[in-house]
Amino acid sequence: MTENTTQQNTEVKAGEAKPAAARSFGGPRAAGASRGGASRGPARGGAGAGRGGAGARKGGPRGAGFERAKPEFDNKLIQIRRVTRVVAGGRRFSFSVAMVAGNRKGSVGVGIGKAADTAAAIEKAMKNAKKNMIKVRLVGEMMIPHEVEAKEASARVMIMPAPGRGMVAGSSVRNVLDLAGIKNVRAKILSGSKNKLNNARATVKALEQLRAKKPSKAEVEAK
Repeated sequence: MTENTTQQNTEVKAGEAKPAAARSFGGPRAAGASRGGASRGPARGGAGAGRGGAGARKGGPRGAGFERAKPEFDNKLIQIRRVTRVVAGGRRFSFSVAMVAGNRKGSVGVGIGKAADTAAAIEKAMKNAKKNMIKVRLVGEMMIPHEVEAKEASARVMIMPAPGRGMVAGSSVRNVLDLAGIKNVRAKILSGSKNKLNNARATVKALEQLRAKKPSKAEVEAK
């Protein structure tokens, strides 16, 4: 009886030890399996699939078919200044922008704009240039028909046709002639003024005097 009782107690203790061992070793193994199999596998696969999908969207029709519309007029910034206005509370700063706009087909204009930041000032100058745009009378291959001269404030500009010489001009006068699309022309600033805005305005005023035919000597003397 004593031996049987001892064997039964030993079997019961062994039976109790097996679940404990299973709990101690089976827990970490199960946790490791869940980490390596269930969580890591699908997560990595999902991320890779997401990256591939994003790459496919970047190279899709959205990027290939997008084209920016070309503006109607080209523009050139000729002058930008920071100006100050004195008020009762102190000084207020703003920006003044002078711009030339044209379509290189005979239309050109000069405008100015003032605003607290440069972006708004440039937008205002562009609108003002379109408002003051003129149509230049050209002959042949985008050439002026005769010599013209004009004065704006202290600026004085002379423009002459120059067949086969291209464009010979400088400062803001060149910008106006270029955006107007005029070729084979020679311009000269007769005054000592370096004000680019006045030189550009004098150029536009001179281009307004162009006619389809060359004026007679009497008309030139009358001026």
